[in-house]
Amino acid sequence: MYTPPMFKPDRAASLAFAEARGFGTVCAWDGTRPVASALPFYLDYADDGTPLAAFHVARHNALADLADGTSSWLMAVNGADAYVSPDWYASPDQVPTWLYQAVHLTGTVRRQSDDELGRHLDALSAKFENWLAPKPPWLSSKMTAGRLDAMKKAIVGLVMTVEAVEGSFKLNQHKSDTDYVAIAQTQASQKDAAARAIGERMVALRPQLNYNSPLGASEPADGRNAP
Repeated sequence: MYTPPMFKPDRAASLAFAEARGFGTVCAWDGTRPVASALPFYLDYADDGTPLAAFHVARHNALADLADGTSSWLMAVNGADAYVSPDWYASPDQVPTWLYQAVHLTGTVRRQSDDELGRHLDALSAKFENWLAPKPPWLSSKMTAGRLDAMKKAIVGLVMTVEAVEGSFKLNQHKSDTDYVAIAQTQASQKDAAARAIGERMVALRPQLNYNSPLGASEPADGRNAP
């Protein structure tokens, strides 16, 4: 992943983003062409601290046969993204751009054992059921044994041993406070939910600025002039 230094998060921030997102696109090479699938996942850690990305695919998915434990795969995890018009900056001579957050995890992938698969499915559903609290979580024990076994036979559990973590959080960090706030304000006012999420993230990165200024942020929240 190409990432200019000003947009590069540290490893911990990249992993935290990936875990919080919990959904990505896994891509492998079959010797002739790339093969990819979008799917949910969760992160676990080996005893030595190595990140492990656990997920599963349909048994007939071509990825299932490519998990040989030696070839390198890529998991791309994307967050919200939004277009930026040059007209929205306070300064002249700007260009169109796109703001986004993305993390790439790279590593070898192996198949899970049958015993691992059951634990994996419970852990995966628990991760996302927790998002729905206070709803009582769904549990696999609510299924009949025959139905659960049939579903497990239709999928293949996989685990990526994450060898490389790359991130790019492009959120106008290199812009002046005035331009930064102008874009954060504009994004936060868009109808598109992703744009609003980008605006909220920008505010969280520079909370000291004055985002209520009708001029688009000429002053920080403490009243000092922005650089």
